Amino acid sequence: MYAIIETCGKQYKVTEGDVVFFEKLEAEEGKKVKFDKVILVSDNGKVEVGTPYVKGAKVEGTVIAHGKGKKIIVFKYKPKKNYRRKQGHRQPYTKVEITSVKLATAETKTSEKKTETKTAEKKTSTKKEEV
Repeated sequence: MYAIIETCGKQYKVTEGDVVFFEKLEAEEGKKVKFDKVILVSDNGKVEVGTPYVKGAKVEGTVIAHGKGKKIIVFKYKPKKNYRRKQGHRQPYTKVEITSVKLATAETKTSEKKTETKTAEKKTSTKKEEV
Protein backbone atom coordinates (compact mmCIF):
# COMPACT_ATOMS: atom_id res chain seq x y z
CA MET A 1 0.00 0.00 0.00
CA TYR A 2 1.39 3.37 -0.99
CA ALA A 3 0.17 6.93 -1.29
CA ILE A 4 1.21 10.08 -3.08
CA ILE A 5 0.96 13.11 -0.82
CA GLU A 6 1.45 16.82 -1.36
CA THR A 7 3.31 18.87 1.19
CA CYS A 8 5.81 21.75 1.14
CA GLY A 9 4.85 22.45 -2.48
CA LYS A 10 6.06 19.04 -3.66
CA GLN A 11 4.63 15.55 -4.15
CA TYR A 12 6.06 12.48 -2.43
CA LYS A 13 5.39 8.75 -2.85
CA VAL A 14 5.30 7.15 0.62
CA THR A 15 4.62 3.74 2.15
CA GLU A 16 4.48 2.59 5.76
CA GLY A 17 7.92 2.45 7.33
CA ASP A 18 9.53 4.88 4.87
CA VAL A 19 11.84 7.61 6.13
CA VAL A 20 11.29 10.76 4.08
CA PHE A 21 13.10 14.11 4.09
CA PHE A 22 10.66 17.03 3.79
CA GLU A 23 11.44 20.72 3.74
CA LYS A 24 11.36 22.14 7.26
CA LEU A 25 8.07 21.42 9.05
CA GLU A 26 6.92 23.26 12.16
CA ALA A 27 6.79 20.22 14.45
CA GLU A 28 8.98 19.15 17.35
CA GLU A 29 11.03 15.96 17.32
CA GLY A 30 9.03 12.94 18.46
CA LYS A 31 5.66 14.54 17.61
CA LYS A 32 3.16 13.06 15.17
CA VAL A 33 2.42 14.76 11.85
CA LYS A 34 -0.69 14.28 9.69
CA PHE A 35 -0.78 14.80 5.95
CA ASP A 36 -4.34 15.32 4.66
CA LYS A 37 -3.50 16.27 1.08
CA VAL A 38 -3.43 12.73 -0.35
CA ILE A 39 -3.52 12.75 -4.14
CA LEU A 40 -3.50 9.01 -4.82
CA VAL A 41 -3.80 5.81 -2.77
CA SER A 42 -2.97 2.32 -4.04
CA ASP A 43 -4.04 -0.71 -1.99
CA ASN A 44 -3.26 -4.16 -3.43
CA GLY A 45 -3.73 -3.02 -7.03
CA LYS A 46 -6.84 -0.97 -6.27
CA VAL A 47 -6.00 2.64 -7.12
CA GLU A 48 -8.05 5.56 -5.85
CA VAL A 49 -7.32 8.96 -7.39
CA GLY A 50 -8.59 12.18 -5.84
CA THR A 51 -10.10 15.22 -7.50
CA PRO A 52 -7.81 16.90 -6.42
CA TYR A 53 -7.47 15.00 -3.12
CA VAL A 54 -8.78 11.65 -1.88
CA LYS A 55 -11.45 12.40 0.70
CA GLY A 56 -10.91 10.82 4.08
CA ALA A 57 -7.44 9.45 3.28
CA LYS A 58 -4.68 10.33 5.72
CA VAL A 59 -0.98 9.69 6.06
CA GLU A 60 0.57 9.86 9.51
CA GLY A 61 4.21 10.08 10.48
CA THR A 62 6.56 10.78 13.35
CA VAL A 63 9.20 13.51 13.25
CA ILE A 64 12.61 11.92 13.81
CA ALA A 65 14.97 14.89 13.44
CA HIS A 66 15.57 18.33 11.98
CA GLY A 67 18.72 19.25 10.14
CA LYS A 68 20.37 20.98 7.21
CA GLY A 69 21.15 19.48 3.82
CA LYS A 70 24.42 19.41 1.94
CA LYS A 71 25.91 22.83 1.19
CA ILE A 72 25.58 24.14 -2.35
CA ILE A 73 27.63 26.98 -3.76
CA VAL A 74 25.91 29.76 -5.72
CA PHE A 75 28.50 31.59 -7.81
CA LYS A 76 27.55 34.58 -9.95
CA TYR A 77 30.03 35.74 -12.55
CA LYS A 78 30.07 38.28 -15.38
CA PRO A 79 33.07 38.15 -17.65
CA LYS A 80 35.23 41.26 -18.21
CA LYS A 81 33.30 43.25 -15.60
CA ASN A 82 35.11 42.13 -12.42
CA TYR A 83 31.77 40.93 -10.97
CA ARG A 84 32.00 37.81 -8.81
CA ARG A 85 29.70 36.80 -5.95
CA LYS A 86 30.03 33.58 -4.00
CA GLN A 87 27.25 32.47 -1.71
CA GLY A 88 26.49 29.18 0.03
CA HIS A 89 23.14 27.68 0.99
CA ARG A 90 22.05 24.76 3.19
CA GLN A 91 18.37 23.83 2.93
CA PRO A 92 16.75 22.93 6.27
CA TYR A 93 14.85 19.64 6.33
CA THR A 94 12.68 17.51 8.60
CA LYS A 95 13.22 13.75 8.71
CA VAL A 96 9.86 11.95 9.07
CA GLU A 97 9.11 8.24 9.44
CA ILE A 98 5.74 7.30 7.91
CA THR A 99 3.77 5.25 10.45
CA SER A 100 0.45 4.68 8.66
CA VAL A 101 -1.41 5.18 5.39
CA LYS A 102 -5.17 5.18 5.97
CA LEU A 103 -7.97 5.03 3.43
CA ALA A 104 -11.38 6.54 3.97
CA THR A 105 -13.64 4.07 5.76
CA ALA A 106 -17.24 3.47 4.71
CA GLU A 107 -18.47 5.44 7.76
CA THR A 108 -16.53 8.57 6.84
CA LYS A 109 -17.62 8.33 3.21
CA THR A 110 -21.32 8.18 4.19
CA SER A 111 -20.95 11.08 6.63
CA GLU A 112 -19.23 13.15 3.92
CA LYS A 113 -22.04 12.37 1.47
CA LYS A 114 -24.62 13.44 4.06
CA THR A 115 -22.87 16.78 4.60
CA GLU A 116 -22.59 17.28 0.83
CA THR A 117 -26.32 16.67 0.35
CA LYS A 118 -27.17 19.02 3.23
CA THR A 119 -25.09 21.81 1.72
CA ALA A 120 -26.66 21.16 -1.71
CA GLU A 121 -30.15 21.36 -0.13
CA LYS A 122 -29.25 24.65 1.55
CA LYS A 123 -28.04 26.09 -1.76
CA THR A 124 -31.23 25.08 -3.57
CA SER A 125 -33.43 26.42 -0.76
CA THR A 126 -31.64 29.79 -0.83
CA LYS A 127 -32.07 29.97 -4.62
CA LYS A 128 -35.82 29.32 -4.27
CA GLU A 129 -36.11 32.11 -1.68
CA GLU A 130 -34.35 34.57 -3.99
CA VAL A 131 -36.86 34.01 -6.82
